Amino acid sequence: MTLLQKAKHLLTGEAAEQDACQFLIKQKLKLVCKNYRSRFGEIDLIMQDQQSLVFIEVRYRKHDRFGSGAESITLSKQRKLIKTASHYLQQTPGANQLAARFDVISISAGNKSQQSKIDWIKNAFQA
Repeated sequence: MTLLQKAKHLLTGEAAEQDACQFLIKQKLKLVCKNYRSRFGEIDLIMQDQQSLVFIEVRYRKHDRFGSGAESITLSKQRKLIKTASHYLQQTPGANQLAARFDVISISAGNKSQQSKIDWIKNAFQA
C-alpha cells in the first residue's frame, strides 16, 4: 500500500467512525471516548446506552465482495477488543459500575443514488 493509499484509507476510516458516532447519538447513546488505545489494541468508540457502557467496533466496506464489515471481525480481533475494554474498565474510575457490551457498526458504501447503509449489531459478541 502506498503512502497516498494509506492516507486515503485512514481518512475513509475516520469518516466511517464519525458517521457511526452521529448515527448512535441520534439513537440516544452518549459519546464517552473515541479511539481508545492500549497496548492490546484500539476501540473505535466507547458510548453509554442508558446504564450500559458500549464498546463499538466500526467497519466500513466499499463493497461486500469479501463479506460484510461485521463478518471481518475475527476471533483474534474480538480478543483484542475484550482485552482493550478490560484495560479501559480498570483504568477509568467508576466505569466498572456499568454493564458492558460489545456492538458492531457495519457501514456499506452506497452508490450515486443511495446513501451508505449502516447496520448496528448490538451485543455482537460476548466477553
